[in-house]
Amino acid sequence: VSGLAYALLVAVPVGYGLYSAFFPILTYFFLGTSRHISVGPFPVVSLMVGSVVQSMAPDDNFLIDDSNVTGANSTGSSIDTDARDAQRVVIASTLTFLVGILQVVFGVLQIGFIVRYLADPLVGGFTTAAAVQVFVSQLKIVLNVSTKNYNGVLSIIYTLIEIFERIGTTNIADLVAGLITIFVCVVVKEINDRFKHKIPIPIPIEVIVTIIATGISYAADFEKKYNAGIVKSIPRGFVPPEPPAVSLFSEMIAASFSISIVAYAIAVSVGKVYATKYDYAIDGNQEFIAFGISNIFSGSFSCFVATTALSRTAVQESTGGKTQVAGIISAGIVLIFIVALGKLLEPLQKSVLAAVVIANLKGMFMQVFDVPRLWRQNKVDAMIWVFTCIASIILGLDLGLLAGLLFGLLTVVLRVQFPSWGGFGNIPGTDIYKKVKHYKNAVEPEGVKILRFSSPIFYANIDGLKSSLKSTVGFDAVKVYNKRLKALKKIQKLIKKGKLKATKNGIISEPGINNEAFKSDEESEDNEDLQVPTKEVEIQVDWNSELPVKVNVPKVPIHSLIFDFGAVSFLDIVAVRSIRTIIREFERINVKVYFASYQDNLIAQLERSAFFDDVVRKDMFFLTVHDAVLYIRNQMTYSDNQDPLFEKISLMQESKVPIEFTDTSRPDNELDVQDE
Repeated sequence: VSGLAYALLVAVPVGYGLYSAFFPILTYFFLGTSRHISVGPFPVVSLMVGSVVQSMAPDDNFLIDDSNVTGANSTGSSIDTDARDAQRVVIASTLTFLVGILQVVFGVLQIGFIVRYLADPLVGGFTTAAAVQVFVSQLKIVLNVSTKNYNGVLSIIYTLIEIFERIGTTNIADLVAGLITIFVCVVVKEINDRFKHKIPIPIPIEVIVTIIATGISYAADFEKKYNAGIVKSIPRGFVPPEPPAVSLFSEMIAASFSISIVAYAIAVSVGKVYATKYDYAIDGNQEFIAFGISNIFSGSFSCFVATTALSRTAVQESTGGKTQVAGIISAGIVLIFIVALGKLLEPLQKSVLAAVVIANLKGMFMQVFDVPRLWRQNKVDAMIWVFTCIASIILGLDLGLLAGLLFGLLTVVLRVQFPSWGGFGNIPGTDIYKKVKHYKNAVEPEGVKILRFSSPIFYANIDGLKSSLKSTVGFDAVKVYNKRLKALKKIQKLIKKGKLKATKNGIISEPGINNEAFKSDEESEDNEDLQVPTKEVEIQVDWNSELPVKVNVPKVPIHSLIFDFGAVSFLDIVAVRSIRTIIREFERINVKVYFASYQDNLIAQLERSAFFDDVVRKDMFFLTVHDAVLYIRNQMTYSDNQDPLFEKISLMQESKVPIEFTDTSRPDNELDVQDE
């Protein structure tokens, strides 16, 4: 019954739905790895095939002039349905053949992993949108309202508008039959779900309704009395195999790619549910090959694309089917209808079949209630669901799926590009380090900043790393270095002019001389090129105290920086170069840089990237953050007894005579720079 109903979605004569429910099973029996799924049509895939069929063979291509048939006085035109249906069958079977080829290629190339990019929220939004598309396409059949076949962007909107414009032409007999069928199917399916533990076999309501509706339609002669739309013709027996129309491949290659992926994703998703339930495994790549060969085989017999037939699969599993032998039995039942009983269904109203399709959409529509739960759990996943659903409704299933896939990948990129980061501190009495912002008792080691960047580092987020580094340490290393150079140049000029004296203990002002050292930082400077020989003099400069020149040099309250690379899985070449630059920028302002909690593959990756040299060494890397902190403490303890930090400047002299340095006691009114 579902095969007959889904043929309406594909826009081919309903009899071809029986073929599509029979031929794919024969090959999947030998090649498939799932023991429970029943292969056949699925509404979402059938609708995607139907959109291709209707776009390549629209009604307008088969108009015939009525005057040539009924006489010269007739006006208008009609549709050559026989020619149209024949062409649509060729297109559907050719598309099926091409989808099969692509699926076999994907399986041989071992790219079954591609389905992993179809995340659950994306599939949920897509199938819900497909349910809306299916509902609208079947609504006009339930109402028996004729409309144009719209495809592409906003096609569902145009279809709805035309349906409501022509709502007055609704066939009451078809509408009543459709509504009764929907009501009965939904109620009985609900009973099946609620009492599935008490009912040994689900009630096959679709079959029952179809048989009853066929009998009533035949007895009351709905076609003649009420002009109801009926099936009319179901071919008996099989059609001979036909080769695909290879010339059409170029027009349908894009659509066939998306259909092959969606069909495979649906089948594997259902197969995994039953495989998990019954404790066995399915081979994703083998499933690609199995469905591919099934579609190639069935495409030669005028079928449309097959995947998992959900209703048949549920019945097959609930009746105790544990192998694909149950699938062969169901194929045998379909065979009986094809050979002998198909003709008995000719009086069946199409609105009943459309109503069966609509009733089977209940599960897809119920997915809407997943959105509030998703929003509470993960807002990004909820946005993917909603975006994919809306895009698939407005743009059509093909473009909507692509848009949803790109949007999902974009959210991943954005989450990697703007990851979480923060300064870490030690939980006292432990070797545990937690984010200072979140843990009140976390204490940062004195003079040490610890930065954790929770993402791989690559070209897209390297600026984020630099920004988070500035926020964590509280200063810009480049700016600090430039300001220090500027201050040293001013000190050099003032020493040359005699305003300051260089001593072994620092720099002091000459008494009685107007000190021009404190001029504005923004004033223009004399950039004359001094060609006088130089002599290097070591001057003690405490950069965190008041300087003898008015240059606003940012304070540097730390002596060490630790990068926690526990969440960094890889670095690209841009990141490697940038980190080298960061190390050099901090080293030249006397801040040591260390790395901790790195993954094993990073060292090999850094070696290949020529990361290490005399400045950037492997002894900067530690297994844990605590190891790095302990090492820094030991180094600081050792350095307490060493000479203080010296800055070297070049003293430009007017004569070649070296400057005499004198040891003087500093007057109280003279400026001094303390040892760091």
